[in-house]
Amino acid sequence: MKLFNTLSRKIEDFIPLEDQKVGIYACGPTVYDYTHIGHIKKYVGDDILKRVLELDGYEVKHVMNITDVGHLTSDADEGDDKLEVGARQRDMSVWELVKYFEDYFFKSMDEVDIQRPNIVARATDHVNEQIKLIHKLIEKGFTYQTEQAIYFDISKFPNYTKLSGQKIDEKVVGARETVVTDQNKKHPADFALWLFTVGHFKDHVMRWSTPWGEGFPGWHIECSAMSMEYLGSTIDIHTGATEHIPVHHTNEIAQSEAATGQQFVRFWVHHGLLMVDGKKMSKSLKNFYTLDDVKAKGLDPLALRYLVLTAHYRDQLNFTWESLTSAQNALNNLRSEVRDWSFDSAQDKDGGYYKRFLEALNNDLNTPQALAIMWEMVKSDEPSAKKAATLLQMDKVLGLKLEDYIGKPLEIPQEVQDLVNQREEVRKQGDFKKSDELRHEIKKSGYEVEDTSTGPKIKIS
Repeated sequence: MKLFNTLSRKIEDFIPLEDQKVGIYACGPTVYDYTHIGHIKKYVGDDILKRVLELDGYEVKHVMNITDVGHLTSDADEGDDKLEVGARQRDMSVWELVKYFEDYFFKSMDEVDIQRPNIVARATDHVNEQIKLIHKLIEKGFTYQTEQAIYFDISKFPNYTKLSGQKIDEKVVGARETVVTDQNKKHPADFALWLFTVGHFKDHVMRWSTPWGEGFPGWHIECSAMSMEYLGSTIDIHTGATEHIPVHHTNEIAQSEAATGQQFVRFWVHHGLLMVDGKKMSKSLKNFYTLDDVKAKGLDPLALRYLVLTAHYRDQLNFTWESLTSAQNALNNLRSEVRDWSFDSAQDKDGGYYKRFLEALNNDLNTPQALAIMWEMVKSDEPSAKKAATLLQMDKVLGLKLEDYIGKPLEIPQEVQDLVNQREEVRKQGDFKKSDELRHEIKKSGYEVEDTSTGPKIKIS
């Protein structure tokens, strides 16, 4: 496999630390609000990466965190805790809030066929590991303490911005009105490892005792502590969104490598953002969509997965309802194509198409090219049993649940079948005006009729 490595800014041959075993750490959700379709783009990308590695014969250990404490309203570790803000807004306890939105997250992942991580690590379950890591950083002289927090001193870590390539003075801190800045920070980019329950945070509900005082962990320390707990000091692959590069992932590298003296991550894989009508998704613009919104429009959650596959993971994807409808139509057409296929479980997959398909995916996860090869195979003159075997193998990566459709004719409601039969009769009589009227009636019922040389073919609209 070849992967673009954000750290080197080039595509490299992926070779894991341990032969045939791969450790992946994925930045997970902060569970203070509903999982939206932008989150889904990132996790579909992670899912494709994991599935391709497994098809390549690797044993993958996939760890994902759940942030249920310490992620402040500014990614630069300033402001209020997002979890506590969300709890106040919904008149829930913090613990009720995180349970509700974690459940919603995994329900959303299941609906787009994203495989569960091998290990789900919640920040609140690993506070002791975070405290131990902070203690190590204190011992090594990388921190300083104020009345409000223990900070990582970025001046003690050379090449702090090696991942982002930013200059230190380009980093903006305190840009939002909600930010409460500690005046005793030595540098605006120094980041909190531990926040004390004093001053602004005196009423913080989630708190733990430490040798330095009562408080709660910062956002960045959790990922370093939990990734090291399950994957060791050096990770093969760390994934996240591009927006994590300048702050969160930069801080993870600094604190991890300061603590261990070893390279933290060998391959950084970052996913491009999902835009909506060319703009960033936000509630204020009323373009914040969840899978519930997708289903309310009568669209299949797997159509969203298909749409994500049409773009390269590193690129921004512009979402519109028209683009999702087009993805739904493509998925419907694919399902319609394969319903008539015969299927023989003993049939070998087609080596040529499958080889090209896997080569595309191993070339920095080129899903658009892989989809094109899949369609080329579907439309080919190969025997349907052979195509079915190939497509099922391809779907181990695509995740479109095509096994539910191959060789399984569409069950047409009797009232729709009656309309199709009636239309066929009037067509034979040359009454094309009535034929068009009946086609419209069929479409209103959720089906389309295609006229072929062997008779009408019905498919879902």
